Amino acid sequence: MNPKPRSSRKHLSRAAAAVVVVLGITGLSACGAADTGSSSSKGSSDSVTIAVPSWVGAEANAAVAKYILEKELDTEAELTQLDESVAFDALNSGKVDAILEDWGGAPKKVDLYVEDKKSVVAGGDLGVVGHIGWFVPKYLADKHPDITDWKNLNKYKDLFRTAESGDKGQLLEGSPSYTTNDDAIIKNLDLDYKTVYAGSEAAQITQMKEDYKAKKPFITYWWTPQWLNAQLDLVEVKLPEYKEGCDAEPEKVDCAYAQTPLQKYFNAEFAKDGGDAAKFLKNFNWTAEQQNEVAAMIADEKMSSEAAAKKWVEANQDVWQKWLP
Repeated sequence: MNPKPRSSRKHLSRAAAAVVVVLGITGLSACGAADTGSSSSKGSSDSVTIAVPSWVGAEANAAVAKYILEKELDTEAELTQLDESVAFDALNSGKVDAILEDWGGAPKKVDLYVEDKKSVVAGGDLGVVGHIGWFVPKYLADKHPDITDWKNLNKYKDLFRTAESGDKGQLLEGSPSYTTNDDAIIKNLDLDYKTVYAGSEAAQITQMKEDYKAKKPFITYWWTPQWLNAQLDLVEVKLPEYKEGCDAEPEKVDCAYAQTPLQKYFNAEFAKDGGDAAKFLKNFNWTAEQQNEVAAMIADEKMSSEAAAKKWVEANQDVWQKWLP
């Protein structure tokens, strides 16, 4: 949340306003960025710029990639926080070389840049399968077993009412930058609920942890993989079954979110001429458990992204050695 895209998830597009921006990640607008460098005589880029969406799982990918690029391949790596849609614009222009975790949140940009212009190329699976859904705490599901079926949600709306949701049940959301189908799902399933945004992944987690500790009822847009799932026992609410194409028209979505193999994308010139750095990023492939381990160090243990990456890299040489060219 990592966070959903319009056609399958997003995030996810996963400090209340800043979320997971830490040292080592810099800002980048669609019209300005650092130079990405060119191929050196050693067959490897002098520098690499990686776009990082605003959720800690994506930060974990980028932190580990940066650490290995700099320590093993002598390649400077810059991390810059960008939402998915803007990241594709930057990939197209060459201001960014790679995005390591895309949830399918910008399908029109993929069609434009990958299929039509061919300025961006697919970089393969990250190795992690993402899924978004609506979740309630297990203590609530134990007390009201039928609450995990969407057909019964209106019966329980009063449990979820807040000052922000008025006379409707509150569906807690994370960052407003995340592309979700939830407003359409609520409307098309005739649910008496209202989406309320915490403001960021970090703020959403804070609210969830507070409610969970107090054993309060809550229902939230949430995703896997996510490091917090090891601490909070959550149960997914069953929405109408996802079928191919049921989320094709955003305003008509009335189904669950898909299971989404998370993807990498590269600037086409970088993929072709980026040498060992490009080969390494193409080979970068790990599990949800490995990602969660690094994400938890950053978000829960409050380690810097560099320190978390260093700790993981030093303990998992057998994993990342296979990614080297």
